[in-house]
Amino acid sequence: MIRINLLAVERARAKKSRVLIPAVHRVTVGASLILIATVLGIGWWFLSLRQQSAQLDRDIAAAEAETAQLRSVLAQVQKFESRKAQLTQRVTLIEQLRRGQSAPVHVIDEISKSLPERLWLTELKQVGTDFTISGFTASLPSLSDFVANLEATKWFKRPVEILDSQVQTDEKSGDLVKFSIKGALNDPEAPPPAPTPAGRGRGAAGRGAKR
Repeated sequence: MIRINLLAVERARAKKSRVLIPAVHRVTVGASLILIATVLGIGWWFLSLRQQSAQLDRDIAAAEAETAQLRSVLAQVQKFESRKAQLTQRVTLIEQLRRGQSAPVHVIDEISKSLPERLWLTELKQVGTDFTISGFTASLPSLSDFVANLEATKWFKRPVEILDSQVQTDEKSGDLVKFSIKGALNDPEAPPPAPTPAGRGRGAAGRGAKR
């Protein structure tokens, strides 16, 4: 006789039914897992952004420090350039003053060499490139020789003008001629003037006309 234990079968079915998750709970569990994954993803993304923000802050701080250093170097360079320009101006001014001082020295030297006998000077004035010389002489030929000697030098332009000559009587020395002459400076050491564009244009036009 075959016996079937139905009670054991029923117990196995009950255990299987207890292990399986109902459909309603499955949806809840799935939604919970999705929520947890989303929260974890957002947290990881937030941490990543935070790290990137911190790195950007460090990069900005380093860039600002480098910019401040470059500004300091640029300020020093500008200060050096300004100092260099000032020194260049001073050197140029000194050279101009030296050239300007050499001309009067040469002029005075040439005047002293041009003085004939019985002629002496009482005043020497300079206005721009013009020199006015005053003095006394014992005779008019001495004055003429003095003017000729000045014109013979390379430091005066021709002609040297006699502005005034008056005969004055002195009881001790006799008749004296009080004179005043004017001469324009001719500096042979001065550099020649640069040709102007207009002058070159006229020269070109003249050459074109000759052709």
